[in-house]
Amino acid sequence: MTALKQTPLNAAHRAMGAKMVDFGGWDMPVNYGSQIDEHHQVRNDCGMFDVSHMRVVDMKGAGVRQFLRYLLANNVDKLTMPGKALYSAMLRPDGHVIDDLIVYFMTEEWFRIVVNAGTADKDIAWMKAQAAAHAPGLDIADHPELAMIAVQGPHARQKVWEALPGSEELSAGLVPFSAVEMGAMFIARTGYTGEDGFEIMLPAKAATFFWNTLAEKGVKPIGLGARDTLRLEAGMNLYGQDMDETVGPLESGLAWTVDLKSERDFIGKAALLANPPTKKLVGLVLLDRGVLRGHQHVKTAHGDGEITSGSFSPTLEKSIALARVPNGVQIGDTVHVEIRDKLLNAKVVKYPFARNGKGLI
Repeated sequence: MTALKQTPLNAAHRAMGAKMVDFGGWDMPVNYGSQIDEHHQVRNDCGMFDVSHMRVVDMKGAGVRQFLRYLLANNVDKLTMPGKALYSAMLRPDGHVIDDLIVYFMTEEWFRIVVNAGTADKDIAWMKAQAAAHAPGLDIADHPELAMIAVQGPHARQKVWEALPGSEELSAGLVPFSAVEMGAMFIARTGYTGEDGFEIMLPAKAATFFWNTLAEKGVKPIGLGARDTLRLEAGMNLYGQDMDETVGPLESGLAWTVDLKSERDFIGKAALLANPPTKKLVGLVLLDRGVLRGHQHVKTAHGDGEITSGSFSPTLEKSIALARVPNGVQIGDTVHVEIRDKLLNAKVVKYPFARNGKGLI
């Protein structure tokens, strides 16, 4: 039996009473007592997440921008200010999604990328293989020695400034999706919950001290359970559920991240142009009693679909889901979800479901 991997905060989680679970081979906290309370804590105040299992990758060298133009579906030419970030999918030649990621522009010879935990090894192997063929000499280095802590919620930035002296002066002017360096720390105004806040990369040896300092300032630890309901309410895709290597970004609600208008070529572009999508991602709100879950079948007047992510929404107090359905399905339609051999009614809605502390449905 292979031992579970641990982040630098593993002991801190246990000291705070976390319930630990196997999350893709990582020993991670699912909650610290109540997933619902942790969800509301982030929507109404702020909370902190250990996301150190995600991987930081630095690409350095002459020609790195040109390489990323070819590697990513979104266009890094949108990044002109140091510290600015871009969300993008990385595609296979058939147009299917290898992973979704965030790329930060630091200098013309340095871009920083953050990839998902479960896909990190294959992502880095893919990047290096493509670089070997198209940009030899480029340095691609991952940084497992870095931890990452996300602090999210309406009071998140203020709490970080209280816990990290000197950070307010540097980060107060950050607009969403941008970052700044502070010594060995990297402070990004990004997140995955639909709330304001920071994602902070820092040396692993400093992670527990910073985590405990945040706790002393009143920031509550939040587990993976609440992280999932928060990101679902925010309409954020989860790799492995809402997309993977069997589907393309246009069927996964990510058309806004795919640059098909410029003359720039990128891996997967030809396949996307040759195969227009027949399905799309929509939001569902269950009208009957029950709970929506991933892989439940959706029956519509235009053909069948499937729920990709579903759960009970603590903010809306309703069951919600993201579902991949035929293109003919429209916002406001009623569809039927098969749950335990019964067909329950669900309304098609535009997501996100909640953001900035408020329900949107």
